[in-house]
Amino acid sequence: MNTKKMVTNAILIAIGALLRVITPMLGVPMQPDFSLIMLFIIMIYNFDFKTVLTCGIVVGIFAALTSKTPGGQIPNVLDKTCTSIIMYLMLSPLRNRISKGKQLALLLPIGTVLSGTLFLIFIKVIAGLPGGQSFMTLFLAVVVPAIVLNTIIGMVFYLVVKRATSVTGAYSVE
Repeated sequence: MNTKKMVTNAILIAIGALLRVITPMLGVPMQPDFSLIMLFIIMIYNFDFKTVLTCGIVVGIFAALTSKTPGGQIPNVLDKTCTSIIMYLMLSPLRNRISKGKQLALLLPIGTVLSGTLFLIFIKVIAGLPGGQSFMTLFLAVVVPAIVLNTIIGMVFYLVVKRATSVTGAYSVE
């Protein structure tokens, strides 16, 4: 991997972490996770499994550090790591068949559902669901709105990243 790609990946991860910190709560003990947007954008530009896995782990660590959910640290790391692996495997057969924009349009909603579901499962097992809420209540109150927000905002961010990387050549073919 070249230096431009590494720096671009790091910047995208940092932006995702910053968005996690400034994202307002929805009135429940969890928040939509906009760092996933950056992880999925990184995934469509990086074909190497090690890079995707490393970025998934790093995003998980930053998510753990910025988690506002009591007991959400370990579930965040596990969820982001598992999500990056599963979504990489889903994305692999599509890479040369459809455009990056269409790849992201698939990754954002599916990956957000997967990540949200895994997070709720992991936190239920490790620390218990926040506020004594049911899985379905939290899924409908947090994950479903996050799907919509991540998909819309993610596509806008993708256009910005696409433009920026075309100017800098950060993700150009080697």
